[in-house]
Amino acid sequence: MSANPLKRLAGETAIYGLGTMVPRLLNYLLVPFYTHWIFDQSEYGQITELYAYVALLLVVLTYGLETAFFRYANSASDPKKVFSTATTMLLATTSIFIALLLLFSKETAQLIRYSGHQEFIWLLGLIVGIDAFTALPFAWLRYQKKAKRFSLIRIVSVCITIGFNFILLLIIPSYLGDNYADYFPYNQTSLVGFVLVANLIGSASVLLLLFPELRQFRIGIDMVLVKKLLAYGLPILVIGLAGMINEVSDKILLKYFLPDPDTATAQIGIYGANYKLAVLMMLFIQMFRYAAEPFFFAEAKKKDAKEIYSRVMTWFIVFIWFIFLGVNFYLDLFKYFIGPAFWVGLQIVPIVLAAKMFLGVFYNLSVWYKLTDKTLYGALIAIIGALVTISLNIIFIPKYGYVASAWANFSCYFIMMVISFAWGRHIYKINYELVKILSYSALALLLYILSGQMSFDELWIQLLSNTGLLLVFAVLVFGVERKKLRPATDQRFEGD
Repeated sequence: MSANPLKRLAGETAIYGLGTMVPRLLNYLLVPFYTHWIFDQSEYGQITELYAYVALLLVVLTYGLETAFFRYANSASDPKKVFSTATTMLLATTSIFIALLLLFSKETAQLIRYSGHQEFIWLLGLIVGIDAFTALPFAWLRYQKKAKRFSLIRIVSVCITIGFNFILLLIIPSYLGDNYADYFPYNQTSLVGFVLVANLIGSASVLLLLFPELRQFRIGIDMVLVKKLLAYGLPILVIGLAGMINEVSDKILLKYFLPDPDTATAQIGIYGANYKLAVLMMLFIQMFRYAAEPFFFAEAKKKDAKEIYSRVMTWFIVFIWFIFLGVNFYLDLFKYFIGPAFWVGLQIVPIVLAAKMFLGVFYNLSVWYKLTDKTLYGALIAIIGALVTISLNIIFIPKYGYVASAWANFSCYFIMMVISFAWGRHIYKINYELVKILSYSALALLLYILSGQMSFDELWIQLLSNTGLLLVFAVLVFGVERKKLRPATDQRFEGD
């Protein structure tokens, strides 16, 4: 009797969740720290914008090699050769990137309107370079199914980053007193710069923690393999870059298209802080992706692979609806994770959560172009999404501000999801449980609307009412799945 692959995926998702959810939750603790005690709206806006550039650059510098590595390591007779070739490629490109960024740091700072903070560029370059280079050693851990070690390294490095945030932003300035800015090194940059310093220390710690994996790396290039990796990975780069444009370009565009430049960074700060309240949705999606990508490739040769993918989609949608309802039903509590000065932007939270739901479904649907080596099609869909994002932001930010950015995010991912579903049915058709999925979605929307209509003066009564609605969703959905679907699924796998 073979193990149920859905249970195995759930187990691996949970373990990867330790390496994804725990570090991000720990990082999330920096949001109240930043927004309540350290930074005002404008300063937090600078952090939000700078990390948007980091996210974009990381996608460019890894150029799809993680996914390409999984594609060819699973079929290669010598996976270490694939690992070494891909890692050598990253070492070369990241070294060139860091050198160029350091050489042209002044011009880069002027380009993104940080002329007085050239040090930001130096720090960003080193952070991005290190993080990009370590992407392949992390992929190697995932390939070897060393989820526990993967998670441990992630958690330790984030703890180091958070620790130095507290040391550099709170402990040392408190010790030095009100005139801390007169002392070295605080007279060299703003506190925003020390956020980057703490991040750089955390990134450097990853290099040390990954030393055993890096010892297996041998500098060398197999040109035949390089061509294969690039042919498969570059469309993934386009997908990733377009996806990251969808994710972070609004934080950049707001600065240039908001009508009042004097309050632009403050508006970015408000938007960025409230965007963080969708973190639970993104955490689940991210940890699922880490486990699902190698899982999808490993299951592809099985005769019932499409049935497995269909069941994965159903359960995935159940969980993301549960998260959507949970965050919205308890938003009056979640809002305390950001400072009161940022609450004016709470209206975007349901919009962003819905957008992330569509993104998660799109990731699930992506199995059709990854398994058929038609990553170019996925790239085209992502490009369409990026064009939607940029266009809607440019057109509507001047009139509606950051609310337009939230709706642009929503529209982009919805369109990408619909296109991917329709296109995939013609190339690698999977019979998803559409009636069940739509029924669960209708139930969740009904409960969400009902919660909005049930308004109580006492917060505890409102929360109790919402808890009841959330339980209704859980009992109905999980009751149906447990009674009607799971036994049949287990019987099928037991017969393999």
